[in-house]
Amino acid sequence: MKRFLFAIATWLLLMPVAGENIKNPMLWADVPDPDVIRVGDTFYMVSTTMHLMPGAPVMASKDLKNWETVGYIFDKLTDSPKYDLAFSLPLADQKGEGVGTAYGRGQWATSLKYHNGKFWALMAPNEGGPMGQTYIFTAEKAEGPWTIHSRLNHFHDATLFFDDDDTPYVFFGTGEMCQLTKDLKGVVEGSRRHYFQREEDERGLLEGTRVIKHNGTYYALLISHVYAPGRHRREVCYRTKDLNAKWEKNVVLESDFGGFSYLAQGTIVDTEEGDWYGIMFQDRGGVGRVLTLSPVRWIDGWPMLGDENGKVPATMRPYRSGEAEKTIVCADEFGSSELGKHWQWNHNPVDNAWSLTERPGFLRLKTCRVVPNLYLAPNTLTQRMMGPTCTGVVCIDYSKMKDGDCAGFCAFNGDSGVLTLKKVGKAMFLEMSEQVVSLTDREKAVTKVDENMKKGIALTLLYPKAKTIWLRIDGDFRPGKHDVANFYYSMDGQNWEQIGTKDYHMRFDYRRFFMGSKFAVFNYATKKIGGFIDVDSFDFHCDEK
Repeated sequence: MKRFLFAIATWLLLMPVAGENIKNPMLWADVPDPDVIRVGDTFYMVSTTMHLMPGAPVMASKDLKNWETVGYIFDKLTDSPKYDLAFSLPLADQKGEGVGTAYGRGQWATSLKYHNGKFWALMAPNEGGPMGQTYIFTAEKAEGPWTIHSRLNHFHDATLFFDDDDTPYVFFGTGEMCQLTKDLKGVVEGSRRHYFQREEDERGLLEGTRVIKHNGTYYALLISHVYAPGRHRREVCYRTKDLNAKWEKNVVLESDFGGFSYLAQGTIVDTEEGDWYGIMFQDRGGVGRVLTLSPVRWIDGWPMLGDENGKVPATMRPYRSGEAEKTIVCADEFGSSELGKHWQWNHNPVDNAWSLTERPGFLRLKTCRVVPNLYLAPNTLTQRMMGPTCTGVVCIDYSKMKDGDCAGFCAFNGDSGVLTLKKVGKAMFLEMSEQVVSLTDREKAVTKVDENMKKGIALTLLYPKAKTIWLRIDGDFRPGKHDVANFYYSMDGQNWEQIGTKDYHMRFDYRRFFMGSKFAVFNYATKKIGGFIDVDSFDFHCDEK
């Protein structure tokens, strides 16, 4: 009878509702390392955004379908000049602590909790030394403001957990845990230990720990990388009724999906009515790591994710019907005096070098530092690209650029497809290029940027009276399309000319950025500062799945 009821519940969750059904991926964008909690009728989620600022985005949803970014846990990280790109020239040009960048580092795998009327977040940057210390933040509201409560030693891919008696714990790494002091400002001496030992064929890390307690049982969810024949990436669960007793193990999800490989890492969350859902990410190449939604069936006390066959479903009903459509990637007319929460800067911004008020209705990006290339440029502004296909368009007034300035729009990553406006003397050029950055493994210092210019046009010759241009990037992340981008320009916003590489291949590289491709608007000086561009608008369209 119990299995019959589980089957009926799963069927109801998977049955589509016309016009409202959730199609997996739930978020076809780079939203890795999720943690999700529910407070009242609202679900809150955090994700990894590494070197982008502000960092640790907090997203909210009422129905597990429509998500919006409502805040960030921090505006900047200031432990090192690396976060400012201030000591980021090649190692041959500099010496001393701070050389390098934060590409692929910074904020990772933040844990989100709600306890005793407050929100709590635990985050450890993927760094060594003091830069890698664990932060614990707290806030009265998920939207913020958040404040730093304490700093602790580094805990890799950690989760904060409050027990029923308010005792705080941290679960981290590959099966390690420790107890925190009641004030969350220290570790209880002698409490650090392994609560399980991995199996012999699990040679990779078991990481991305998330811990919940349900019906008196503790559950730890982790991603498992298994390299034995016939074994795949999977989500495993350890459980116990006593934190000091032995933990049992079970595989709760081992599913490929949508023409891509197996997926895992995330968490499970309940609804007000007592149903459960699983949110796990899947690596999808150039777009990054996307989120999937699955029903959770409690079978013999284990939270089993997926449909009746243990697979991630293609379609699900929304948890709640009738919610307004929302998204984490948004068009922008720049009509506000505050930057929208859908934007993030590449590294810490230079605050006095951008403005939304100097020319109302425009985003002004000023040059503020002479740099040799895009990857060292301050104040590059980004949003995620999204699948299955998407289009981003920026309208730029380039009339105030100075000799040596480079501005434009790109599909930004370690390998970038770039549309660049270049001011050379009094002449203006538009170039489409492929740019590839090389970084040192340890410092993430920029050692070189290979720039392969594919096509260039002289704007001052072809359009001598123009001062405004529209730049467009189309992204295609459909399975089998190989993550391609195409590039266009227009002088009137209506008639488009393709330029440069056709079907530029966007790449995901965990050794450098470790993130999906981003739309990025940039402006930097290679000779002298003082120039600026005014961005009139960013238009965005994403096709239906």
